[in-house]
Amino acid sequence: MNKSAVITTIALTVFVAGVGIYLIGYNDGSTGREPVIAVPAAAQVTSPTGTVDDRDVYYPGTEALAPDEMRVVACGTGMPQPRLKQAGSCYLIELGNGDKFIFDMGKGSTERLAALGIPTDQLNKVFISHLHFDHAGDFPSFWLARGVNAARQPLFLWGPGGGQNRDWGIRGWAEKIKQAWAWDVATRESSGDPRSTQLTVTEIDWKKVNNLFYDENGVKIYSIPTIHVDQSVGFILEWSGLKLAYSGDTAPNKWFLEHAAGADLAIHEMMLPPDMWLEKYSMSHQAAVMSGTQGHTTPRAFGKIMEITKPRMAVASHMQNDFDTAPILEQEIRTHYQGPLSLATDFMVWNVTKDKLTTRMAVANPESYPPPAQVPAEPPAAGENSYQWDPFSFTGLEPRTSAVTNEVVQEFNDKHGADIKPVLSNMPFKE
Repeated sequence: MNKSAVITTIALTVFVAGVGIYLIGYNDGSTGREPVIAVPAAAQVTSPTGTVDDRDVYYPGTEALAPDEMRVVACGTGMPQPRLKQAGSCYLIELGNGDKFIFDMGKGSTERLAALGIPTDQLNKVFISHLHFDHAGDFPSFWLARGVNAARQPLFLWGPGGGQNRDWGIRGWAEKIKQAWAWDVATRESSGDPRSTQLTVTEIDWKKVNNLFYDENGVKIYSIPTIHVDQSVGFILEWSGLKLAYSGDTAPNKWFLEHAAGADLAIHEMMLPPDMWLEKYSMSHQAAVMSGTQGHTTPRAFGKIMEITKPRMAVASHMQNDFDTAPILEQEIRTHYQGPLSLATDFMVWNVTKDKLTTRMAVANPESYPPPAQVPAEPPAAGENSYQWDPFSFTGLEPRTSAVTNEVVQEFNDKHGADIKPVLSNMPFKE
């Protein structure tokens, strides 16, 4: 063997041995070079007991917004079809001035909102794009649960007015909800702060274009018509030089193209292509075409919309975002649009300033409790118009178990220096 071959063999042996030692060290952690952590240079860990300042995820309640910053959290990105992974449409917009807005409240979204750990009274402005249940179905749950989630302030609701039938608008819809849940509301107002169920409804003229209907605290929100069914709208929010566009459900329409142009964040609905409706939901050919292309936006058309409007970040929403659908959806989008893109899924988060836009995922709390109430409580509703117990219910109470309940109440009073009277469990002991 010549000298050159010997040197090559030695070098190769050293290299292989080095790789082997490195791999052993990497696997058991005892020797070898430390693996490089794929985080930004400023967030490198320099101590075995240290932490990473930026893990590229959002932990709700741990980051203050800058005065000029917007944060948007996807609390529902799915469809009418029930699925654990994606709730119905719902987006939370938080601004650096302290304002918070909820755009749509589809089925399943209330749990996502609660998992963010935001004081309930701060979530008091809800905007509904249209009254399909995958955009509005969780509103009754959100409204009725406010009182037991430490809310002590009224709720405000905006949405489109009726088209063919005035009772089909947001005001008629809200009145019917109140009627349907009147017993629930009465029982809650008689035992808790009655302000939590107070609801103010504002109807929007769904045919008006670029309609400024909200203008407070430096925030302007406009409505535009959409092509879905009558009385459907989209929203444009402008604040501190930032612009967010939310399409609601719609076929491609000229109003969005005009008024969403140049948005920092453009959230637009997008459906699965017709072939996927055949495959995933066993639809007929006609139903697949109608569901995937009519009154909604195809992925390819979504790409064209974003090519025209040129947002800083395009967000596709309202579709089944899965391992097998996402590549096909993006391929269709890229037919026309090559810019920044998010295929939205629940708990995706965007932080937006004039200089920076980041996309992350939130780490939600599956066992959340509401943060403390923001204002002192008021006493429950009382008087002849408040809820009154039927005396028959009291006949079911009996002394032995009521006495145990009374002990618990007394222990609570002793511990907290209170004097709460056991209204029900004390009944068997009264003459």
